[in-house]
Amino acid sequence: MANNKRSLFLKRRLRVRNKLRKMANGRARLSVHRSSKNISVQLIDDVNGVTLASASSLEKDLGLVGKNNVEAASKIGATIAERAKAAGVEECYFDRGGFLFHGKIKALADAAREGGLKF
Repeated sequence: MANNKRSLFLKRRLRVRNKLRKMANGRARLSVHRSSKNISVQLIDDVNGVTLASASSLEKDLGLVGKNNVEAASKIGATIAERAKAAGVEECYFDRGGFLFHGKIKALADAAREGGLKF
């Protein structure tokens, strides 16, 4: 298997997801997706297979449409934290997917922690 960017990303994503499944114990999963233009996050209950809360830079009321920078990521993190509290979730696992934990992903996680989520 060639070690190009896509295959390394997929290997990281599977490794992270498998470790989370082993340690889940019924907790929700905070899943992050980052594209070149937007960033989105979902709070997923894997036991029942439902999304409990979500936030995205595509939402018009946040005023971040088409922005994918550290400031937008921190605003998305704060938004998902308050929506998680409204859904009754205080603890979750952070699923960064295949993305490295720095920059936008780290800013989102720090903002969610400041908002009251524990992971």
